[in-house]
Amino acid sequence: MDAPELVQFSAVAIILLLLFFYGGTFLVSLRIGRKNENADNFMTAGNQVGFGISAASMTATWIWASSMYASATSGYTYGISGPIHYGLWGALMILFIYPFGRRIRALAPRAHTLAEIMYARHGRSSQLMLAGSNVVGSLISLMSNFIAGGVLISLLSPLNFIQGVLVIAGGVLLYTLWSGFRASVLTDVIQLLGMLGAVVVLIPIVFFAAGFPAAFETGAANLTPAQGNFFSSEAFFNQGAPYIAAVLAYAIGNQTIAQRLFAVREDLIKPTFVTAAVGYGATVIGIGMFGVLALYLGLDPLDGDVNNLIPQIAGTYLPAVLVALFFLLVLGALSSTADSDLAALSSIVMTDGYGHTVAGREGADPRRMLLVGRATMVVATALAVAFASMRLNILDLLVFVGALWGALVFPVIASFYWNKVSNKAFTVATIAAVAAFLPVRFGWLPTDGASGFVIDVTAVVGVGVVLGLMAFGFFGLRVARIVGVVAIAITAPFGIGFLHDYATLSGSLVAYAVSTVVCFAMSVRNTESFDFATIEDRVGDFDRQAHVDDLDDDRPARGAAPARP
Repeated sequence: MDAPELVQFSAVAIILLLLFFYGGTFLVSLRIGRKNENADNFMTAGNQVGFGISAASMTATWIWASSMYASATSGYTYGISGPIHYGLWGALMILFIYPFGRRIRALAPRAHTLAEIMYARHGRSSQLMLAGSNVVGSLISLMSNFIAGGVLISLLSPLNFIQGVLVIAGGVLLYTLWSGFRASVLTDVIQLLGMLGAVVVLIPIVFFAAGFPAAFETGAANLTPAQGNFFSSEAFFNQGAPYIAAVLAYAIGNQTIAQRLFAVREDLIKPTFVTAAVGYGATVIGIGMFGVLALYLGLDPLDGDVNNLIPQIAGTYLPAVLVALFFLLVLGALSSTADSDLAALSSIVMTDGYGHTVAGREGADPRRMLLVGRATMVVATALAVAFASMRLNILDLLVFVGALWGALVFPVIASFYWNKVSNKAFTVATIAAVAAFLPVRFGWLPTDGASGFVIDVTAVVGVGVVLGLMAFGFFGLRVARIVGVVAIAITAPFGIGFLHDYATLSGSLVAYAVSTVVCFAMSVRNTESFDFATIEDRVGDFDRQAHVDDLDDDRPARGAAPARP
């Protein structure tokens, strides 16, 4: 099929669109800015954000341009089940974290980062390991969004990729620098409304303009048997299963989720996370179908880069006016996540770097913290721009980070429930899991013979750990043990001798298994018991005078709804 020519904007037109979007968000951030900014509000907006803003912000943060591009890549690579395997498990990631989120929030109602709580629970090494992993993850996320923006601008205008990356980075930094997390969540609401409206309009138009539903018959020959099978094992083991394993890892390892967990009112955590899960899943799966449409149409990605698929389809089958709307849709998606990454990075450096490590909680100067936070945003933006110039595959980056975070999941969750887990057990378990993950993930070990058998057996244990942890959040320890044992018993007969063929999946499962076994073995005989009630006393506001002022103004108690007039 001969595809129409790609729509191209002039340099003036693309600059006007960018000015319209980033100028508008900057004006919003100016209106909500405060002359005397509060360090705690800069990080968590006072822990009292309501349902609508929280749910919209959570949804917008996770409907990022990278997830759109990666979902379309999954559809193009694995066929009709690809976007399901991407979007469904991503939605479950948000859903599965909320039971743990309620526990974390109850223990530390005024926390800013998960690493800060680990410092109160264990000590320095656990804090720095969690903070370091969050910094790496947020930088990769920021970089991937800049890549998505650079690709979009270079395809639809005379500007090149690097110019596009610089414009996107400057625009996001402009409005986030002003009010931090508060600017991030409030602009998220506007960006989400625009994204949802654009999705409802654009997807049906592309569908019919590209010749569907007739193209389902004429293009069926372009699909391999695996791509045409909704229950494709290839799609499950290469895409779906690694994402199931990464579900909890993303939720635990990503500060953008934790920051919204600490910002929302305690009584609204459940509806916020459930609403965000539904919104994320529906939107990302819908966008991912662009990749499936390209497969049926027999389109080859421009320059062989699968990151080009979405803008290529939109620019090919939409009129210029709707391509402009599509441009704003992707701009909103990538900006909503990029500003969240900047806010997350600044909170980590402000809290875990300056607040607890350099100055100490009692000696921290809130005004200096704000300076540290804003400087962090500038440095992080510069680093992400430099890394974005490498144009790495976005889907590969996301899968790698999710698998790496698997090493932290059990030690972190166990630390919030089991008073026997020590700092030494946390640290050794995490290091051992990362050491086991890397050679399996990158194929540094032979997979035939004894080493392949060991990888498979360990990965099977990892299956039990993942499903057991998911069950634990909702049903408690007894059900979790049963689910874990049954999962191992069912998986072992076919998984041993087979799982090592899927490096991404087996690497992630090995990380889960090793961290769990080591952490449990080092903790079970520990004679010391931790008192969880002490965490709240060790984690709290840095800007204590502002907190007193808030209380004097009849601020609602933690977790309580505001009084009605």
